Amino acid sequence: MKSVFTTLTLTACFFCQFAFSQTSFKVIPLGVKGGTDESNLSAYMIAPQGSEDYVCLDAGTVHYGIEKAIHAKLLHGDAEEVLKRNVKGFLISHGHLDHLAGMVINSPDDSTKNIYGLDYVLDILKDKYFSWKSWANFADEGEKPVLNKYHYTVLKPATETVLQNTDMQVTAFPLAHSSPYQSTAFLVRHKDAYLLYLGDTGADSVEHSNKLHQLWEQAAPLLKSKKLKALFIEVSFANEQADKLLFGHLTPHWLMSELQDLASLAGVESLKDFPVVITHIKPGGNREQMIREQLKAYNPLHVKLIIPEQAKLLTF
Repeated sequence: MKSVFTTLTLTACFFCQFAFSQTSFKVIPLGVKGGTDESNLSAYMIAPQGSEDYVCLDAGTVHYGIEKAIHAKLLHGDAEEVLKRNVKGFLISHGHLDHLAGMVINSPDDSTKNIYGLDYVLDILKDKYFSWKSWANFADEGEKPVLNKYHYTVLKPATETVLQNTDMQVTAFPLAHSSPYQSTAFLVRHKDAYLLYLGDTGADSVEHSNKLHQLWEQAAPLLKSKKLKALFIEVSFANEQADKLLFGHLTPHWLMSELQDLASLAGVESLKDFPVVITHIKPGGNREQMIREQLKAYNPLHVKLIIPEQAKLLTF
């Protein structure tokens, strides 16, 4: 009996280790919401499975989110040490405060690293934030004197760039976010696995744009080949929000509409049980509950809907 128990235990451990080894990315949400709660705004630390070298996908909440992750035993040390040691760079999708305030506020205690973004995003950082008119200029460009802590790395659309001091690469794609303003999607790669993160965006038909359709054209082959491991995409408002009051955001209805466009390119079967992480839900009244219920009630493609929680590990 003992030998049988030992064999079963070893077999179970093998399968657990095998399943763990099949995951490509780990993501620690430092903040998951849009809107008013400054302790829980869009920021996601991502690293290859088995690595402690992360980059931040947006940086609305940083220090408080790291503290929560340390308390949850996902990170080790104090928050300042983790920020300096483990966060190797920031990928900033657009220039709104709820996506970058944590980076700016924590810059005096940070280490030297890169800020990655499309040119129009980095121009906002230079002109509006790391400017001596509003904050010390911790970057290496812009208003003098420059303190040379952060290096601006301009991403070219649809061109892969190495994320320094990590084993990852990134490709950026522009998004429409309440015309004429723009946001960014980041396609992160580790070896032959990909994760797609979208900053704030509206539906193509509402934005009078084709930015999402162009993004889906890039993502569809990766989805069909099962190289795309997850999609992070916002749903800020419930379906009751009028289109003219969306201001470059999605509802459950518009999310499913966009996913159906993706399915038309990749095939319906490729989206079944595919992880779709819902970001940037804006608090207010019973909106969060309504969004959850509406997503659950209408999911025609049977994607795996995930509502992230601050400091709760995600693996893909």
